[in-house]
Formats: sequence, structure tokens, C-alpha cells
Amino acid sequence: MKYNHKFRRTVISSLVATALLGGISAPAFAEVKFGALYPLSGGLALLGEESYRGLELAVDQINANGGVQGENVVLETGDAVDNNQAIGEARRLISREDVKAIFGTYASSRSIAASQVAEMSKVPYFELGAVADDVTERGLSYVFRTNPTAYHMAETIIEMLVEGIAPELGVEPSDLKIGIIHEDSNYGSSVAKHQRAFAQEHGLNIVMEEHYPATSVDMSSIVLSLQNRGVDVVLQTSYQDDSVLFLRQADERGYKPKAIIGGGGGYSMIQTAEAVGADTIEGVYNVDFTQYRINPEFAPGIDAFVEAYEEKYGESPRSGHSLMNYAGALELLRAIDSGNGFSAEEIKEAVLAMDVPVGGTAAGIGMMIGENNQNQRARMMGMQWQDGALTTVYPEEASVAEMRTSQ
Repeated sequence: MKYNHKFRRTVISSLVATALLGGISAPAFAEVKFGALYPLSGGLALLGEESYRGLELAVDQINANGGVQGENVVLETGDAVDNNQAIGEARRLISREDVKAIFGTYASSRSIAASQVAEMSKVPYFELGAVADDVTERGLSYVFRTNPTAYHMAETIIEMLVEGIAPELGVEPSDLKIGIIHEDSNYGSSVAKHQRAFAQEHGLNIVMEEHYPATSVDMSSIVLSLQNRGVDVVLQTSYQDDSVLFLRQADERGYKPKAIIGGGGGYSMIQTAEAVGADTIEGVYNVDFTQYRINPEFAPGIDAFVEAYEEKYGESPRSGHSLMNYAGALELLRAIDSGNGFSAEEIKEAVLAMDVPVGGTAAGIGMMIGENNQNQRARMMGMQWQDGALTTVYPEEASVAEMRTSQ
């Protein structure tokens, strides 16, 4: 990641030197610096990097169209490998790099830690991917979130189960035995809390709930409990490693519930599918950010996003995290461009004026910051792994395929 910045500076230096040697005036490079704080190493690096790629593509597009308020956007990266480093990197970006705002951060616990630093320094912090409630429910003035939340994830999971999966199975939703398992950070706990509330609202039968550390190396006891209680539908909120671990150990023990519904990036990554195998992942559901296999009428600009991604990185998007970060960052940068200045109050004023309708971005979401500085026009999508691809199946207006069951 640092290579891009070194390369940029090298190019600028070379141009200046050439101009001087040629006896002509050196070109002026007006720049404005923003922070990019993601887990770029460690256990969450895969989705951290995927999220960063979305921000990078948004910056590329903005710079190609004249930058922000006539200035070229430069990203100064920070590696939020854990909570402590997230705090330290936020401090460095603010005090040493003098960034005007920070974009990030994917991991909820790291976002919560780093954004507190930004708030104390009165530097805007734009969360583009973390879903835990506490990101925007702490009464902070300079922390804004554009992506959907734990509430939206749980809401979509239960609605998809009730309105889509249960009818496909030919059973009443209330007859299904549901098990909730989740990693125990702010992220998993927030989603599980809302899952319980929505399940109760719909009269569903939760027979088991269990949490575990995301760093777990054995989930066999959880799989056994699910089997012994006859759980028909498993709801797992997880990162990548624990998603892979559960799917592998469930398969090894011959546990095949009627449906597995993942929540989050662990179930979105092509690397997860490759790790567990095509037969194991086939038919598994996931509720997460918009994926690129979606009805383009619902997500205008999705084809151009995929084309730009493939041209820059030489592969297809690895999950919807890049798309959601791209959509959020692009609208934020456009808003700042329409403003007047880069002070915290000027940026805040510009961001609060955003008014993008639902369906107005490549992720299908809209953009309007409301209560708690949360985007009021964000939503999640329901997907299913079909024939090796994560395909949008819910809601109907966004879907490109029907749900499939083995029943």
C-alpha cells in the first residue's frame, strides 16, 4: 500500500526535475490529504484490503474528474491490525500527516477505537463498512457512516427467511428450529441482538444461541449442540476464518441443516468458497453488502465499477466490501467537492447536505445522513452461493436468480 504513495512522489519529483532542466516552470500540484485506515495485515487483511480497494477506486474516479475543490486527493494509509494500532495510526494520520478526514475501517471494534481519536481531534471520520451499533450510537459529532448496519443485516436475514426461504422449503417459518451463533465482538453481538428481536417479532422459534471468539480453532462442540437440538436453520455472524471453520466442521460431522444463513464478509469471499469446496458452499445463503452479481437496473453503475476494478487489480471483486466502500466514498467526496473548504465544520456541512435517492449508486443504496450521523438510505441484500458464484436472490427487485433448496 505504501508503494503507491512512494511512486506518486517519485513521479512528481521526476516531473519537477525535468521541468527545471528544460528551463520551464514546474507544474503546480494542489493536493488534499485524507486518511485510509484499514486492517491491511493480520487476520482481517483480506477484507481490509478489499475494502480499501473500493476507496481507492472512488479516489481514482474523483481525481480523473478534477479532484475535490480543484485539488488532487492523496490517500495516506494506516494499518489497523488491532485496536491499539488503530488508535496509534489514527493519531499519526491526524498529527503527522495532517489529513482532513479519515476513511475506513471495515472492522467494527477498530472503527470504534480509532473514530474516538478522530472525534477528540475534531477530524471527520467516515465509516464505510463496519456495522456494529456502537459506531454511530455514541453521540459523536464528527463520525459518519454510509453503509448499512447490524440492524439492517438482522432485519434482512429474518425477512429473507420468513418471506423467501421458508416458503421455498414448504414449511411455516414458526415450525423451523433456529440456532444463532456469532463471534463475540461488537459486530457479532450487535447482529445477534437484532436477530433475536426480529425473530420474536415474527414468532420464530430460537432453540439455541452461542457465541465464541473469532480466533477459535475448534467449533465442533457448537456443531454438536446444533445437531443435538435439531436446528433446521443456522444464522452465523462471522469473519472469514470462523466461517470456514464452521462450514468445514459441520461438513465433517455430516450436519446438513435446511439452511445456513451467513451474516457478513466471511460468507461473501470467493476465498471462503475455495477453502471449503464447491459442494460445501453450494446453497449457502448470506446477507451482506451488495455483491456485483445484481440487477444493474437496481444498481446503476455496477458494470462500470466491475470494469474499473478488473482493469486496476486484474481480477473480479472478491466481495461486496469494495463496492460498498466505493459507493460511500464516491458520494462523500462528491459532497465535499460541492462544499467550500476543508475544515471539519465545512466538511460536516457538505456531508449533511447529501441527498442521493435509493437506487442512485452502484451499490443500490441511497445517501442521506440522518439520526446519529447514520445513512438513512442504506440496506443489505440477500445472496446465495449458486454454481460457485454468490448471486443476489433477495429482494426480488435486486435479484438475478431464484432461491434454490435441496428439499
